[in-house]
Amino acid sequence: MQEKSPSQPLIRIVDDDKSVRVALLDLFKSMDLDAIAYDAPRALLEADDLDTPGCIVLDVRFSGTSGLDFQSDLQKAGNRMPIIVVTGHGDIPMTVRAMKAGAIDFLTKPFREQDLIDAVTGAIKRDEVIRSQSRTLSEVTRLRETLTPREVEVMHAVVNGFMNKQIAGQLGISMVTVKLHRSNVMKKMRVRSVADLVKKAELLAQEQSSTSIDS
Repeated sequence: MQEKSPSQPLIRIVDDDKSVRVALLDLFKSMDLDAIAYDAPRALLEADDLDTPGCIVLDVRFSGTSGLDFQSDLQKAGNRMPIIVVTGHGDIPMTVRAMKAGAIDFLTKPFREQDLIDAVTGAIKRDEVIRSQSRTLSEVTRLRETLTPREVEVMHAVVNGFMNKQIAGQLGISMVTVKLHRSNVMKKMRVRSVADLVKKAELLAQEQSSTSIDS
């Protein structure tokens, strides 16, 4: 197995065919890409740091478990690392299941080297976007947690387009108090305009909706 470089994304190859593992390691090495290979999904889970950026090139057939089951387990655990599914026994139901479980590409063996390289390049870019969005969401969530319950109510009212007078009537508080809470919300959420506040509120709502669907 090739040592991973902390400065580059890591491609995880999971395939029980040694010749395939060796061939793919050589291919990625020739492209100056860091890669590491495992003979089973469990080996990856036991040995690899899935927090390291990159992607997974995953076969679907293993003794005792399937790559698709492993893929589903990763998704349920909240790991959204891009997965490229490869198989020598591809069919339509398998393709559909792989895509539903979050695979970004599905290649049937034997595949062209360029097709795999293109898929991996796209997967690494996708991972960069996912991680950037995750960092942004974490920061917005952290800011949201600094709000008091009343400030949360005011924020929701503001992003829903209500004026200060309407908010005061809804919450049974004075206009002065609404303005104070509104000012605190803007400072704590680190926004300068209602438009920016709406964007952050929408990000939080989308994540909450996604979490509810997954559960």
